[in-house]
Amino acid sequence: MSTLQDIVLAEPRGFCAGVDRAIEIVERALQKFGSPVYVRHEIVHNTFVVEDLKQRGAIFIEDLSQVPAGATLVFSAHGVPKSVEQEAERRGFRVFDATCPLVTKVHVEVAKLHQEGYELIMIGHKGHPEVEGTMGQLSRGIYLVEDLADVARVSPEQTKRLAVVTQTTLSVDDAADITRAVMARFPNVRQPKQQDICYATQNRQDAVKLLSAQVDLVIVVGSPTSSNSNRLRDVAQRYGCESHMVDNAGELQQEWLAGKTHIGLTAGASAPDILVQQVIARLRAFGALSVRSLDGVQETIKFPLPKGLK
Repeated sequence: MSTLQDIVLAEPRGFCAGVDRAIEIVERALQKFGSPVYVRHEIVHNTFVVEDLKQRGAIFIEDLSQVPAGATLVFSAHGVPKSVEQEAERRGFRVFDATCPLVTKVHVEVAKLHQEGYELIMIGHKGHPEVEGTMGQLSRGIYLVEDLADVARVSPEQTKRLAVVTQTTLSVDDAADITRAVMARFPNVRQPKQQDICYATQNRQDAVKLLSAQVDLVIVVGSPTSSNSNRLRDVAQRYGCESHMVDNAGELQQEWLAGKTHIGLTAGASAPDILVQQVIARLRAFGALSVRSLDGVQETIKFPLPKGLK
């Protein structure tokens, strides 16, 4: 007989303001200019969202050589290197920048510090488009560290004027550990005035910490490419709770639920609520009797759309 009793929902979970804005930019561009609208990289890292926009006429590309002359182009929420901005301008595309404003804030800080003669250490994941976009704001003088071992190896040209920035979707705890190591090695390093990790990442991780103490298993709804979704699973595990990530309800494994009574459920900032509802329905089919939400931060932030799409 199943022991499964209830589903406990983390609060907040799912879409953040930056993701909402990015998706709306593509939708409005399609309405205003018709299909196709070209999008550099996945607009957000979620399979369901990307497939839905493809059906409506969005074409996702990685290289601007794939975009025909005169086309409408959207930069993804993760941001792009300066070289991509410059190429798009040179080639005369109609461009809408869906970079999350909190990522743009990091870009502005990097450019400002560089002007003031600082070299920069960036804490982030190699190959992630947000990291490539931020590192690509400068042609030199910015160094990536992914872990504590990298901190020991990194060798800036000078250490008198050195600053640290981070990817916005990191584990808050991991970023703090790495920042401490950077400060131990470079005591004069300048930290951001405000933490670079975004409010939504922080809030969702805090909610999972609370959730992990009250359930036997945490399910995270998110795509494998989603950094913030992966970090939610990592946080649950770090706080002693078994955790699995699913891209959709079909990936839920019944054997994960064996002997479990309380199932925690959350979603990454790029995962739409429809996917959460489908996972709830599948958990109910497996025997869950009730659904309840934990108390959590109520998010009210909304970012404005670019000119030309309002």
